[in-house]
Amino acid sequence: MTNEPTRLDGNAAAGPLSRFFAFEATNLKVTVLGKLPLYGGTMGMILRCIDCGEVILRVLEMGPSLRLDLRGAACLALGPEPTRSAR
Repeated sequence: MTNEPTRLDGNAAAGPLSRFFAFEATNLKVTVLGKLPLYGGTMGMILRCIDCGEVILRVLEMGPSLRLDLRGAACLALGPEPTRSAR
């Protein structure tokens, strides 16, 4: 057994994020959370930017308590991209 964090894709965050959101959170667009690399260990997980490696989201599990830190996400969007009307 090792203390090194496990690297997965962001879809592995679906379970813990479902405690915060009443919808499929991995479809949120920061980019799409499911595409972000996830680094996880025994206490929680970190989702990082694909391009620069900056932290986008942190989830910390402390017994029955769950903490969500979204300070790396300037905006969350759910649903299709708005279309621009031709003028």
